[in-house]
Amino acid sequence: MAKEANHSSGPACARPFRTTIGGQALIEGIMMLGPEKKSVVVRKPDGGLEIKTEERKLIKDRYPVLGLPLIRGVVNFCVSMYTGVTALMYSAEFYPEDEEEEEEEPSRFEQWLDEKLGSEKAMSVVTTLAVVLGMAFSVLLFFVLPTLLSGAVMYFFPHIPLWVRNLVEGVTRVVIFLCYLILCSKTKSIRRVFSYHGAEHKTIFCYEKGLELTVENVRAQPKHHPRCGTSFLFVVIVVSIILSSIVFAFWRFTNPWMRTLVHLLLLPLVVGITWEINRYVGGHDGLICRIVRRPGMAIQRWTTFEPDDSMIEVGIAALKEVLPSEKGKDQW
Repeated sequence: MAKEANHSSGPACARPFRTTIGGQALIEGIMMLGPEKKSVVVRKPDGGLEIKTEERKLIKDRYPVLGLPLIRGVVNFCVSMYTGVTALMYSAEFYPEDEEEEEEEPSRFEQWLDEKLGSEKAMSVVTTLAVVLGMAFSVLLFFVLPTLLSGAVMYFFPHIPLWVRNLVEGVTRVVIFLCYLILCSKTKSIRRVFSYHGAEHKTIFCYEKGLELTVENVRAQPKHHPRCGTSFLFVVIVVSIILSSIVFAFWRFTNPWMRTLVHLLLLPLVVGITWEINRYVGGHDGLICRIVRRPGMAIQRWTTFEPDDSMIEVGIAALKEVLPSEKGKDQW
């Protein structure tokens, strides 16, 4: 394919640049999102590559209001969650938990969904439910739990200032987040996913440097990328701490459930602000931008590992599928 050669060869992209192409590690695979296409590449159990590429339809093209600042961050986050879970479920189909077992009969609930909605719509419902449950778990772990723990501190030490409670709540949230990532990185299956994460980063780095997309060139690239989604999650937590501290400075909520409700009400604004921060930081290299990126880069030591050559091949295949037809269309 000529267009792939134009994007992956050195002379055609001689100057380094920042691309908007991003990805996500999957179960034995990688998803890449380009300005025009989405591609999922999975390494099958037989060693071959399963490649699924689709045209991207951006919701902001149909509803321009959803592309406005702050609003677009929330929309993009929700769409990314749905797209990511869909791709993850697709990759999991190639690696059932017990390949020796006979295929199980669908449950009554699954049969009812298929009958009422059809298999395609039923899968959409299941995916949406998975996204909602995933977001609910994240809110419970990173927002509700820290709030309840800080409430326990206030119960045993009722005379401490409210700003101390805000500090304890914020620190607890960061500690839980880091412990969660570290524990995940110790799991063998998740560690392989994080190795594919490294392959995704290295492949994008190679492309941004204008080098030919070969295993040798990709292998030599750094595995930590400044525009990784891990940084987004960390900044979400930091922004939520700052914003909630400001709110609680004016409205002195002490009831843990009331504080949790305020956190939930602020969450869309937190996500919107974080998205705008990451968008700006990703395109600039000033001192402040480097400082903002530094914690996310440090956290990647637990979410990004060195890939093997077979993983790199998956990253290259996925990236080539989503390269834009018009050179420079993916410029950050």
